[in-house]
Amino acid sequence: MKKAIAYFRVSTDRQGKSGLGLEAQAEAVNQFTLREGYSVVAIYTEVESGKKNLRPQLSAALAQCRKDKATLIIAKLDRLGRNVAFISNLMESRVDFKAVDNPHANRLMVHLLAAFAEHEREQISTRTKDALAAAKRRGVSLGTYGKEVLSQENAAAAMAFAEQLRPTIERLQAEGFNTVRALRDELNRQEVPTYRSGSKWHIPNVYAILKRLT
Repeated sequence: MKKAIAYFRVSTDRQGKSGLGLEAQAEAVNQFTLREGYSVVAIYTEVESGKKNLRPQLSAALAQCRKDKATLIIAKLDRLGRNVAFISNLMESRVDFKAVDNPHANRLMVHLLAAFAEHEREQISTRTKDALAAAKRRGVSLGTYGKEVLSQENAAAAMAFAEQLRPTIERLQAEGFNTVRALRDELNRQEVPTYRSGSKWHIPNVYAILKRLT
């Protein structure tokens, strides 16, 4: 049986302590490894920001993968981070890896996804700064939660989230989940996180995602 190392990541210490998100990742990886004939010999869990490249648990997982000639298994591509430099380091490790939500992704595809995600993050930052500057020129009072600035920031973040979800939506549509209701049910069944963590998918927010992607 093929050896595998499972790697899980959550973004906040609160999620790490509560297990929020870890259970869904573990279930997805467990089903995938059983189906594909992998034996999970070790599990590493990271509580860290996706923007940071320093991941001690991931480094340890990669080291064991090289030592045991095992494959790194993750539940979602975004758990590997959204930074091109980080992905490049992963490529240089020469460790084979599989993402449950995109098992056919090759190294070039993963690198392109990371490049796009980093570009989108930079665009969000630029748009937010431009919105702040424009509001200041108009004499708008800019508090931390200024309504106009916050609206600009939220719109940009919502679009970035939709683009991040695009591969999952396209995969589900290719599998036959073509209606808003069918997508809602399958997204909930697979426990795909919504824009607001902890909430469920409903017809309005699925429709909103589809509208942003088209």
